[in-house]
Parts: sequence; structure tokens; C-alpha cells
Amino acid sequence: MFGAQRDPYRRRFIEAWQKAQSGEPLDPLEQRIAEVVAKHPEYHRMLAAADQALDKDWLPEGGETNPFLHMALHLALLEQIGADHPPGIRALYESGLRIHSGDAHAVEHQLLDCLAESMWRMQREGREDDPRNYLACIRRALGLPPTDH
Repeated sequence: MFGAQRDPYRRRFIEAWQKAQSGEPLDPLEQRIAEVVAKHPEYHRMLAAADQALDKDWLPEGGETNPFLHMALHLALLEQIGADHPPGIRALYESGLRIHSGDAHAVEHQLLDCLAESMWRMQREGREDDPRNYLACIRRALGLPPTDH
């Protein structure tokens, strides 16, 4: 997602947030994006400066987190939970909600590192990551005991 290829992706976040702020109707994906953005007030100013947001590079080696990547990971995780894919992720998420008194955003943040790690492994190895690795990471992140298999 570099150069011009990342612009449409970033614009989708910017435009969904702008529409939400102005009270315009949102399609289902825009609604989900707006919900994720709403939980990240630290990104609101950045999204309001659309031209700068489109051009900015966030460099991990400089200790920066790419806000678009972070929010996209939230969206991907919510899709996985909604579809219960990989099977068992929804139950783990619900366990996390019980552990964290229903704080969905805190639970999502615990699971995001596992999702990012799984994606990194897939990219590095050039193949699908074993979902058992991903679910085991989630169990560890939530402080749940490992499964027997």
C-alpha cells in the first residue's frame, strides 16, 4: 500500500468519517469505519487534514503507528468476529469481554497484535498462517489457558 495505491484506501476512511461528521447516510462499510474512527479520537485531527493524511508515511522504525493500518486491523478483526472465522474467534472475543467488563475496544486492542503477527507470518512465509497459531496467540493475549490441541 504505497504511493498512489494507498490513496483510495485512505480516502475511504477520510470520506466515511467526513460523511459521519456531517450526518450524511452511510453504507454498511462506512458505518463500520465511522464506528472504528469514533473510538480513536487521537486520529480525528489527522483525518480532518485529508491532504496531509494522504501523503504521510508513518515509519515504525521512528516509533510511529500508521493510523490507517491500525484502523484497518480493527475492521478486519471485527469481520472475523462477526463471521466467527477462524472458528472460535467469536467465543474468545466474548471471553475477553467478560474479562474486561465489556470494554470491546480494550479487547480488540489485545487481539490486534495477534492479527498483525499472523499477517506478518503469512507475508514472510508466503502461505496461509495456521489458524491454531492465531487463536493460541489470542488466548495468550487474553490470559486464557491454552487448549489441549
